Amino acid sequence: MGCICGHGKESYEKYLEPLRNILARYSAEQASLIPILQEAQEQYGYLPQDILQEIARSLQLSLAKVYGVVTFYTQFHLQPRGKNVIKVCTGTACHVRGGTEVLRAIEKELGIVSGGTTEDLEFTLETVACIGACGLAPVIMINDDTHGRLNQNNVASVLAAYRSEDKTPRKEETLKLAN
Repeated sequence: MGCICGHGKESYEKYLEPLRNILARYSAEQASLIPILQEAQEQYGYLPQDILQEIARSLQLSLAKVYGVVTFYTQFHLQPRGKNVIKVCTGTACHVRGGTEVLRAIEKELGIVSGGTTEDLEFTLETVACIGACGLAPVIMINDDTHGRLNQNNVASVLAAYRSEDKTPRKEETLKLAN
């Protein structure tokens, strides 16, 4: 069977190995679908189409049935997501206190719009109806961390704390390595 993942046959088998280990722990019945999807997403970071096809085949379900479950539940993702997921509150308190400006500042800083992921897979940006921290409005969550009383001027410094370290050596370090 061909792979849409861009792997050759041998590397495709290696790519599927974690999924096959997951599938081996479950009975081949529809009731196993959600836990299998959860584990597969944990393993791959999202649910690529070829993984969904393998799950459907293994459980003897149509791809449409599997896809319907994946698109029904917001916990499942069909596209790669960033290492850091930013949730911007758009609830009433946040909106009134400048949440829209905070969202626009984040979009500008990251070069993406809500629902997008940066090319380096560092950040995914989402909006949510309410985070439940109205007294701190406007509020965002990055992963499990809540940041409140934000404004468009302090967004960049909050995001900077989550950026990965640049792994390229500085000029001085390169010179030391060369000597």
